[in-house]
Amino acid sequence: MERAATATGRDGEWARHWHCPGVPGLDLLRACYVRHSFARHSHEGYVLGAVRRGIEDVRMPDGTISAVPGSVVMINPEVPHSARAGVPEGWSYATLYPSRDLVAEVAAEITTLRGTPGFAETIVEDQETSRLIHEVHRAAEEGNALAADSLVRIALARMLRLHGFSLPVRRSGAAAARTAAAAREILLERMDRPPPLEGLAYELGTDPFALLRAYKAAYGLPPHTWLTNARVQRARLLLDAGATPADAALAVGFSDQPHLNRHFTRIVGVPPGAYRRERARTYKTGGPPPS
Repeated sequence: MERAATATGRDGEWARHWHCPGVPGLDLLRACYVRHSFARHSHEGYVLGAVRRGIEDVRMPDGTISAVPGSVVMINPEVPHSARAGVPEGWSYATLYPSRDLVAEVAAEITTLRGTPGFAETIVEDQETSRLIHEVHRAAEEGNALAADSLVRIALARMLRLHGFSLPVRRSGAAAARTAAAAREILLERMDRPPPLEGLAYELGTDPFALLRAYKAAYGLPPHTWLTNARVQRARLLLDAGATPADAALAVGFSDQPHLNRHFTRIVGVPPGAYRRERARTYKTGGPPPS
């Protein structure tokens, strides 16, 4: 089933990134990667990943973790990370990308957490949750939205009960944090024509190196890396709405489609064309294509 709806590549690599009809706030990725590596990036929502075979090395802000079969990787919103194979044969895995709203909804029902819920651990050994993540994918691929929705909520509830905590509130009172936030707004507003670092620093009344330090302290990434990630995320929204990859590339500020293809693949895990085709299939048929 899975190979009929995947983007295939070198060394037998394949990947499928899609949205499950009937389960709002959930994207899914199932893939086998050998030489592919994910660039440093972050997500607006959460990540729950379960390796089926091989080893995935995930670089987090505080070091590298190695995900093996039976482990579950949990990444909170806006936490920078990258990933690559931890062994020559690569890794295959299933990943859930639940939105902030979905996780908040589950947390409100089954925990007493205040503020924004998050996961206190980055990786845990948990065969049961690993199995649940793979079962969510199986149900979604079979077009069983009731089962997929139920299973993802069970998985989230289990992990929130075992590892949930309230994410710390980001304080914006310091001058450096305010400068970083102002820079972020400028980059979002002028994504297709961003100023150079020196020009951005001049606008904000600071110097380039001070801006670099402030931005990385606030968002975990330097401005240019953060902007590439933001461009890819906005391109996803445009592709969801039916834009072509070429139009999306120009709209978000990439010089041409090949530049979007390269960055999109290294952050999302599939090329923008394959991503758009999956979205079109999902919205047109209400489920994955037949195998």
